Amino acid sequence: MSKLWVVIVLLAMAFSVAPWGVAEDEGEWIPLFNGEDLDDWTPKFRGHEAGVNYKNTFRVEDGLLRVVYDEYDTFDDAFGHLFHKDTFSHYRLRVEYRFVGEQVPGGAGWAFRNNGLMLHGQSPESMRLDQSFPVSIEAQLLGGDGENDRPNLAVCTPGTLVVVDGELVPAHCTGPQVGRTFHGDDWVTVEVEVRGSEVIRHIHNGDVLMEYTEPQLHPGDSDAAPLVEARNGEVLLEEGTISIQAESHPTDFRRIEIMVLEP
Repeated sequence: MSKLWVVIVLLAMAFSVAPWGVAEDEGEWIPLFNGEDLDDWTPKFRGHEAGVNYKNTFRVEDGLLRVVYDEYDTFDDAFGHLFHKDTFSHYRLRVEYRFVGEQVPGGAGWAFRNNGLMLHGQSPESMRLDQSFPVSIEAQLLGGDGENDRPNLAVCTPGTLVVVDGELVPAHCTGPQVGRTFHGDDWVTVEVEVRGSEVIRHIHNGDVLMEYTEPQLHPGDSDAAPLVEARNGEVLLEEGTISIQAESHPTDFRRIEIMVLEP
């Protein structure tokens, strides 16, 4: 084979694979949100049973899945999550979102323009009544305040732990080395590649901003401990639910779709 043909073959191979190593034809994108209603989704709010959509926070308007606070006087730590009915293990998740309006009174400063993609999570029915966050791995979505940078697409670990660069990370949130701060109300598209318990990658515009391995339950966490016991001590997370958050700042989602991958 001539050197020219070697170059051509290598280029063809490079362009047939996405920047993070996933073949473009590996699967098809399947919408998890149908743009019409909340069928296939279950809300769970702190202080309320699974299935209660407290103060109509999660709703569908104009084809958008919205997190809305127009029925609130104050937030009062009413943390909520909206869970898709299925569990997933190996997949790519693609989400288009934007932060809008003002934060509801009573919301924490850290929750300003803050939402998240909760991965490998527990079911809403298994959460305690007063539990604020599902045991899960969070790909954090942060919007800017118009001036300061924020570590968008950090990983946060409610009831869990991850390994970054070979080290088990004790911190609750670990930011990417290269941040992406988006100010204003523009639409932002991000992807997450999840490979069971092997590796999870947070991606924007083809760039891997955060990568970690061995997502696992934290045996010392009060919410995770019962899950560890139910799994006979097994802590590695191979699969789980996907949910989005209601943490006090209005958020719109225009697209939530998944590509299921082969293990």
